[in-house]
Amino acid sequence: MTRRFVLLFLAAFLLIGTAGQAQAAGYRYWSFWDRDGGKWVYATQGPSLARPSDGDVQGFRFSVSENSDDAAQPRGTADFQSVCAKTPAEEGSKRVALVLDFGTAPDAPSGETPPAPRTACARVSPDATTADALAAVAGPLRYDTNALLCAIAGYPKSGCGEQVSQKNTAAPRQQDASDDGGPSVGLVAGIVVIAALAGTATWQARRRRNATR
Repeated sequence: MTRRFVLLFLAAFLLIGTAGQAQAAGYRYWSFWDRDGGKWVYATQGPSLARPSDGDVQGFRFSVSENSDDAAQPRGTADFQSVCAKTPAEEGSKRVALVLDFGTAPDAPSGETPPAPRTACARVSPDATTADALAAVAGPLRYDTNALLCAIAGYPKSGCGEQVSQKNTAAPRQQDASDDGGPSVGLVAGIVVIAALAGTATWQARRRRNATR
């Protein structure tokens, strides 16, 4: 009985551990941001559809995240005047400041090292999209068959939005917005099993004591 109890107890702990690991999955990709009122806002359109105005600031960040609520924001200078100070305005064109953050080593694909973050000022035609501005200053770009942006300035060399484990990433992640904040089913099940085992052990101990009286 003691051996069976120990094995079941260990199985319950493994169940809890597995449930926690199942929640630590994310996707490695380039997120796209708009600068609005001194803060970053996750873009509602893709770079191939968005048409920035002259003087806009937009950012890209490569990282591992679960969703848009969890995505890491671009780091570094995000001021139009600073980024485009050396790119004078010209009639018949617009200037767009781009903040390019290639992420951190823990988020990088195996065997690759992220380049240092940088900024660029793209001078493009008035009807140009963000993708056009990006191609003008940060090529080569790589897209998948669904027009998802996979690489900026050739980084990363391969992969596109693949699912990866987040347990080795450096920065803590926020809770998924789709989660109601309660414990997972696996965690609850593990706790129930442990509680049941504890009750069984107590009952067995009392039974043995009564039998020896």
